[in-house]
Amino acid sequence: MAKPVCITADSTCDLSSELLQRFGIRVIPLTINLGDESFLDGEHFTPLDMYRRYRTDGVLPKTAAPSVQDFMDFFSGILDEGYEIVHLDISAELSNTANAARLAASEFSSGVYTVDSRMLSTGVGLLAIEGAERAADGMAAADIARHLIGLTGKVETSFVLDTLEFMAKGGRCSNFAALGANLLKLKPALEMKDGKLGVYKKYRGNIRQVYQQYIRERLGGKQIRPGHIFLTESGEVEPEVVTELEKLIRELVPVREIHHTLAGCTVSSHCGPRTLGVLFIDE
Repeated sequence: MAKPVCITADSTCDLSSELLQRFGIRVIPLTINLGDESFLDGEHFTPLDMYRRYRTDGVLPKTAAPSVQDFMDFFSGILDEGYEIVHLDISAELSNTANAARLAASEFSSGVYTVDSRMLSTGVGLLAIEGAERAADGMAAADIARHLIGLTGKVETSFVLDTLEFMAKGGRCSNFAALGANLLKLKPALEMKDGKLGVYKKYRGNIRQVYQQYIRERLGGKQIRPGHIFLTESGEVEPEVVTELEKLIRELVPVREIHHTLAGCTVSSHCGPRTLGVLFIDE
């Protein structure tokens, strides 16, 4: 008889505690380093905490992947409970996390299957939920891992930014480019392609109107899986704006559930407040 399957992910999956509990997904956190202080991502330090600190001292945190030993300890505890594991990570192009997980999994004779999601944030979360639903249906771990690997190319992960200040602070664009974009009220949109995050469009104008235009373009005319759509933000998006956008999504596509979630510090430290994305899986 096949063993039960536990779906696991690193904390960059940005799933809420409610969703983790509902789908039985377990998470290993990245570490947030800020000066001499260290925090566990999503557990003791949130993007809102990070913005408060940044506005006080102008310092952004750095993230660190779990070590191979951290992953071995994490996997070992779950295996001891009688599960097999399908584990998902942020794209290996963006972090060493996936490689550490793969090396840790190789230390076990069987029972741990790692998947490079080629995504970040709730793009990883979408795959984790898909894996959990397949596990609930009784699919074996090896089959779930193959299924998720085949699905990575159908996940659409994108975000629109309100400011380039944090990108400039992190060295991902020049201060001059950031100043020019802000003066012109340009709002860059980023998407994941081939495991990498890049700019695919620049919007102009008020961010509230930009959100609407961005969502219309991402969803308009698309055939998507109707189960789950994520509206993921980095913090400081007004609740009434979120309500407007959820209504718009339902007007554009059939969807069973829209999950409004807060991105973790890994995404938010690069993109800054009021970054927002609509994430889904194509049919």
